[in-house]
Amino acid sequence: MKLAKLCAAAGYPGNADINVTGFAIDNRKVAPGTVFGAFQGSQVNGEDFIDAAIESGAVAVVARPGAKVEGAIHIADDTPRRAFAALAAQYFTPVPDHIVAVTGTNGKTSTVEMTRQIWRMAGERAASIGTLGVTTPDESVSTGLTTPDIVTFLSNLSGLAREGVTHVAYEASSHGLSQYRNEGVAVEAAGFTNFSRDHLDYHADMEEYFAAKMRLFDEVVSDGATAVVWMGSGESGWNARVVEHASKRGLTIMTVGEQGEAIRLTKREPTQLGQSLTVEHEGKNRTINLPLIGAYQVSNALTAAGLALATGIDAGLVWDAVARLQPVRGRLERAVIAPSGAPVYVDYAHTPDALEAAIAALRPHVDGRLITVFGAGGDRDHGKRAPMGEAAAKASDVVIVTDDNPRGEDPAEIRRQVLAGAPRAREVGGRREAILAAIAEAGADDIVLVAGKGHETGQIIGSGENMRVLPFDDVDVARECAAEIARGAA
Repeated sequence: MKLAKLCAAAGYPGNADINVTGFAIDNRKVAPGTVFGAFQGSQVNGEDFIDAAIESGAVAVVARPGAKVEGAIHIADDTPRRAFAALAAQYFTPVPDHIVAVTGTNGKTSTVEMTRQIWRMAGERAASIGTLGVTTPDESVSTGLTTPDIVTFLSNLSGLAREGVTHVAYEASSHGLSQYRNEGVAVEAAGFTNFSRDHLDYHADMEEYFAAKMRLFDEVVSDGATAVVWMGSGESGWNARVVEHASKRGLTIMTVGEQGEAIRLTKREPTQLGQSLTVEHEGKNRTINLPLIGAYQVSNALTAAGLALATGIDAGLVWDAVARLQPVRGRLERAVIAPSGAPVYVDYAHTPDALEAAIAALRPHVDGRLITVFGAGGDRDHGKRAPMGEAAAKASDVVIVTDDNPRGEDPAEIRRQVLAGAPRAREVGGRREAILAAIAEAGADDIVLVAGKGHETGQIIGSGENMRVLPFDDVDVARECAAEIARGAA
């Protein structure tokens, strides 16, 4: 494709009759004909690599007006990330016809995966992109980040479309939104789950964090798109503010939950294998047996249902699919039954609200004690550590504080900060030892919750050049510990 055509389609001046062969934001991936994006980051300045990119064959460089570009066309913009995304979106085509996005502090992964499941059960070729990676119609998964870089994101979408995928749901993180990592495609609907403290190591405060989330509704979604917003009975004012943003943009608003107008949850009762829901939609009351436990799973499932409805899926097919949803990897995933008979669940909860929600989900199913094992990540928001301890101590019967991706920090210091919120908790530094201790202690009527890592398969130790990722999967480790205890009892 010619550079002049890309610039014209994206609304940027330029008439260079130069053939473009690709896009890159890493100079090591530049080949002859590449458009290179040179952005200033918190740790690395891409402008330092402009000369190297040009030497490798970059034909154009997207950068600030003040950047030095010699030997290639300089596409200058005060917001180069946005300009680069607009150009790249013209190159990576086609894309699936139906694209939806989900943002919020917790629940993004489950909601996009549930949306994919609903579409699939309705007969569509669907995929999801997010923390779990890219999940395709045949259920295969390639590992990824919550929001991949813009080149990976757009090339993934284009690749899926070429494989016949028509429906895609993706996670829109605050990092991704603030860095323009998911721009340029038509987004038919956007979901909002909830909002609470997280990522304040990156955002200056909660208002800045919220503003990053609101880019999805203010700028990213298409004109006339649908905003699906969860409105629970005890929802904070943040979700109401999302509705205000959507209204100001002129979007179609679909509120969901106990206070929802489009989909109202009128009754929820725990059952042996999940929960029974009574939902009012389009003037009809429906009883749905959701095969998942926990109030927050209801939020995710109904938000996913709203997104499916917003993309034109028949209501009967949607509600039938909701009753057949499968658990999402690492989200209240039952890893093993302990030799004592106690179930062991693994969950990704790594914020105070998420930990509280996971514990609350399990509490109705506990006849004995709820034993919670968790830690806090290093090189991340220090301010959420004590509140996580408080959340665990408040609703658990036994709390074990351990390590969780300490990265470049002293693990003992991280645990000390968590224990400030749970002074009566037990401290077991090694995560495997902590999980083993919890399962060994659990009785027949107890439940064990191992929180923080969920689907992750590694423990991150160190930072920078000294960073190592040691193999560690909470589900696998829980099973190994249960087997070790069983052998010891034999």
